[in-house]
Amino acid sequence: MVYPCMRGIYSGKGEEQEKAKVEFIEVLKVLEGALGEKPYFGGDCFGFVDLSFITFYSWFYAMEKLGNFSVEAECPKLIAWAKRCMQKESVAKTLQDQHKLYDFVLRLRKKFVGE
Repeated sequence: MVYPCMRGIYSGKGEEQEKAKVEFIEVLKVLEGALGEKPYFGGDCFGFVDLSFITFYSWFYAMEKLGNFSVEAECPKLIAWAKRCMQKESVAKTLQDQHKLYDFVLRLRKKFVGE
């Protein structure tokens, strides 16, 4: 569910992009609800769900810039979780730099959308 929303944000325009943004935020809020008050999705320990979802964190900056919104304003607990995950050296070393990823998305957008 996250991929189609992200694609709609970076490749869509106008109403299509706005709809994708709303859906993306809704998906993040569901995930934030599943996280609840726990430090990680599995509880006190970083686990498989955390490992699987933290890879999307690198994309948040691009989605925010292109969609003109703030993930932190919409889902503060999810961002706190991501920051906890990023304190793990193994996570911080492997994730793409958000700004470089944003530049990549802009190049894709220019190629496929023409902006």
